[in-house]
Amino acid sequence: MRADEGSRKEETMDIKDKIEEIVSKIKSDKKFAKKFKEDPIKAVESVFGIDLPDEQIKPLIEGIKAKIAGDKASGIFGSIKKLF
Repeated sequence: MRADEGSRKEETMDIKDKIEEIVSKIKSDKKFAKKFKEDPIKAVESVFGIDLPDEQIKPLIEGIKAKIAGDKASGIFGSIKKLF
């Protein structure tokens, strides 16, 4: 493995960790959830503590939204399974 491949894998893990952190915060903090719904870019930047270019932050926001949607779908399917 080349050095740049290792750093990309590490960067991907960091992004996944941040997505998990933000999703967890959205679920546990109603104020933050409202902020994310109203202005997801500012909400995510507040977690990172830095101002990121929109082209970098938008894919992260999409990942967060997908994770939230996936978690909701899992909960719904789990509820349906219990019926049978």
